[in-house]
Amino acid sequence: MGKKGSVYIAIIVATVAGLMLLQYSKPKNINWFPSYVNDHKIPYGTKVFTDFIETEFPESEQVYSPPFDFLNKNDSVQGTYIFINEKVNFGDTELYALLDWVDQGNTAYIASNDFEEHLLDTLNLTTNTLFSDFENFGGYKHYLVNSYLKLDKGFQFEKDHHVSYFPKDSLSDAKILGTVAKEKDSLSEEARHPNVISLKHGQGEIILSTFPKAFTNYFILKKENREYTSGLLSYFDSSKKLYFDNHHKSGKSFYTSPMYIFLNYKEFKWAYYLVLIGAVIYIIFEGKRKQRAIPVIRPLTNQTLAFTRTIADMYYESSDADAIARYKMEHFLEYVRNKFYLPTRELNEEFYTNLAARSGQPKDEIKKLFQLVIKLQQQTRIDNGDLQELNRQIEQFKK
Repeated sequence: MGKKGSVYIAIIVATVAGLMLLQYSKPKNINWFPSYVNDHKIPYGTKVFTDFIETEFPESEQVYSPPFDFLNKNDSVQGTYIFINEKVNFGDTELYALLDWVDQGNTAYIASNDFEEHLLDTLNLTTNTLFSDFENFGGYKHYLVNSYLKLDKGFQFEKDHHVSYFPKDSLSDAKILGTVAKEKDSLSEEARHPNVISLKHGQGEIILSTFPKAFTNYFILKKENREYTSGLLSYFDSSKKLYFDNHHKSGKSFYTSPMYIFLNYKEFKWAYYLVLIGAVIYIIFEGKRKQRAIPVIRPLTNQTLAFTRTIADMYYESSDADAIARYKMEHFLEYVRNKFYLPTRELNEEFYTNLAARSGQPKDEIKKLFQLVIKLQQQTRIDNGDLQELNRQIEQFKK
């Protein structure tokens, strides 16, 4: 490798090293994905909430199987089943199983930004959306209306650009537990919309909340918001067992790919990238051919045609028509023997018939050609006219 190649390599190495240094020193981006997974420490994970539950409610249970399977396989399940996710969709069969379980005197707590139509129709509920405006972009306050909680103040959450709520005219059979309002309108009771409600269902109870982020790490650890979450926990019957769903989650609670280990930690991630960069550099500089190119040797050309033309020119220049004609007749008979595999010692009717069948030429034309050949073979002298006629008929036969 020459001096110029070494300079290019040095430039590439320096560029890669500089990019790696910038990337390594850059602060890690915050993952705002709403996972709601119980062991995630990202802002919208529920690690803090889960640790609190395991301390205050040691008998609680984390459920990782679908609710339908869990309720059917465990007939003794009694208590409160809690679902927290960005959106919870049960499906018809699972929803019926859950409602039957609630009807037996149990409680279902469902916190979701949106609810499936079948659940709302079953409970005779509707939802609406409250959008923020330019003056109040992403600023909402959440309230708990139970006077026993002594929480008259609102708890602010500024990350949502819209919130869902239950219109008051659809809550004839529901009890309002919490409300939400735009920050600028929060002082007005009429501007507060129900977002946490409780409904009786058979012997049990269903609690619905459109604010699942109340249980996330970001909300609980910000200012005094934990008081709001604690107020929601007061509706959990501590005398009954709590079951926390981990099936309906936006994020994964476990990772099926080993690459997660490398890509989740900065050191492992850059070690992996270095291996890839090294492999690319090796392919670029070591993948070149190291042996000299093998020269192309052209095969010898067939000079038979050129030789034949040379001999023909010699006969033509000597004006020996007789020799040329006899040579041409011998060459033609050899052509018939090699091409059509017919002997030429006896030129009779059988020979003409076989040659016509194999060559596809009319028998009369073949017979005329060979009669000319026989005639010329018997002549003692052949002139130019006979030679030209012989050549014409032979060429016509070959075509």
